[in-house]
Amino acid sequence: MRDDLIHDPEGGMPRLLEIMRRLRDPETGCPWDIEQNFETIAPYTIEEAYEVADAIERGDMADLKGELGDLLLQVVYHGAMAEEAGHFGFAAIVQGVADKMVARHPHVFGDESRDKSAEQQTRDWEAVKAAERAGRAQSGVLADVARNLPALMRAEKLQKRAARVGFDWPEIREVLDKIAEEARELTEARDRLPQEKIAEEMGDLLFVMANLARHLKVDPEVALRGANAKFVRRFAFIEAALGAQGRGCEESDLDEMDALWGQAKAQGL
Repeated sequence: MRDDLIHDPEGGMPRLLEIMRRLRDPETGCPWDIEQNFETIAPYTIEEAYEVADAIERGDMADLKGELGDLLLQVVYHGAMAEEAGHFGFAAIVQGVADKMVARHPHVFGDESRDKSAEQQTRDWEAVKAAERAGRAQSGVLADVARNLPALMRAEKLQKRAARVGFDWPEIREVLDKIAEEARELTEARDRLPQEKIAEEMGDLLFVMANLARHLKVDPEVALRGANAKFVRRFAFIEAALGAQGRGCEESDLDEMDALWGQAKAQGL
């Protein structure tokens, strides 16, 4: 038992690792923590990453500190479970990512010159990653784009990866033409095709919209989060305006709410 370490505020990473070990102890640990596995913890890992992004967007540094700690805990959790199963431990995680960063930055840690553009460094990075994929028998250009990413984010990453080997429209005009084409196909599907085909055409349109965002150098995930936040602000304005009259949205109509939406927009909300 390392109670002295667990209660040492200056214990750093060894303290956190010991806390996790104690939580997972099959005899004296926390029943909930003992029952968890990779599959049950994975959703929390994703959630914590989004909460980090949310704190950054809000510019809340105090919250960011806490959220980064929560995200770090997720890495420690997965490392502990992997070590218990005899796969690898936290030290191997640290060594692996450190080795990767050194190998992928020969212009910083090796003999290569730093005198090259960001675009050239990106191409060099992709060349190193391609060699790593080949070593893992993952030779396809899209092989290591994570399948469990949010769909919009994964679409952008798939397109970016394909573009690096020349599979891309050279002009934004061609992307816009494709959007118009997909919109027409969606309209046709809505009128005469079954629901699964409508869903397929909707997916095609969203995929091309992600491509347009990439051509415009806009992160589609960030852009959509911004649009979501704007919608929440303006709808809250509508609710507050109606509430001041003793009414709710269900006692209003679309014309009135749309006019209030215009007021919110005029106020910069």
